[in-house]
Amino acid sequence: MHDGTIRAAVIGTGYLGRFHAQKWAALDGCRLVAVVDPAAAAREAVARELGVEPLADWRALLGRVEAVSIVTPTPLHHPVARAFLDAGVHVLVEKPITTTVAEAADLIEVARAHHCVLQVGHLERFNEVVRAIEGLVPAPRFIESARLAPFKQRGTDVSVVLDLMIHDIDLIQSIVRAPIESIDAIGTSVFSDDLDIANARIRFASGCVANVTASRVSLRAERKMRIFEDEAYLSIDLQQKILTVIRKGAQPADGDLPQVAIDERTYEQGDALKAEIEAFASSIRTGTPPLVGGAEGLAALETATRIADLVAASARRR
Repeated sequence: MHDGTIRAAVIGTGYLGRFHAQKWAALDGCRLVAVVDPAAAAREAVARELGVEPLADWRALLGRVEAVSIVTPTPLHHPVARAFLDAGVHVLVEKPITTTVAEAADLIEVARAHHCVLQVGHLERFNEVVRAIEGLVPAPRFIESARLAPFKQRGTDVSVVLDLMIHDIDLIQSIVRAPIESIDAIGTSVFSDDLDIANARIRFASGCVANVTASRVSLRAERKMRIFEDEAYLSIDLQQKILTVIRKGAQPADGDLPQVAIDERTYEQGDALKAEIEAFASSIRTGTPPLVGGAEGLAALETATRIADLVAASARRR
């Protein structure tokens, strides 16, 4: 538990790292000490904007902060996060938690040994429309998700499975809450050297089946999910924050088809990143487990890795 001001820093001041720094700087009960980036122009621009110290090397922070946001390229997540956890510093690491399952398991063990909060930046968990469906889907039968985006060079250090699809993998696993029985997957590269579009069909032990598509070579952005259960259907627009719930109504006495009840709600855009960092700070203060801890980050990475491996195996057979 932590009763005083949380001294924090952000490591990585690229597109997303700048937003992390802004949220930390505005958060009550926290003080942004520094921002870190090997690129001088990037770190100095954010440091000037927020009035904090720019640093080229994250090692200079050890012993000076109690919490960090790690917003570096994915291959650096494990070595940087491990060093801070070893020093007793609480860590919020962007998704995916690490590049490999073994690295993720190592971070979880180090965090446990040093009693540190390890939170993973699966931002959609803090999406207002996602929060609205809690308790609405007790027994999902079929889930379909599509996460599409135009091509951008940012994020291509990993495949589209680890870049985009992993968001929906995490959401779906948090909804279904059952072991995976089997996965079929296919995908291909288009513009980058790694997968740019992929589809996976995931069958859970509960009987639920999820069909998951992710693309970073689409003409327009889309983030949608459809969830079917007995006598109900939920349509979720994660981008526009629209939830449509369709349920079977009362059965007419004359034997006609049952009524259909349609409830459509639009939610405030909100600030999911602010909510995520606030939740991280709250876990540090209270000692309560984070909504998306290391175990959840590992579970999403395990599934994403299986999908990527299946696609690679399929490509080798062609």
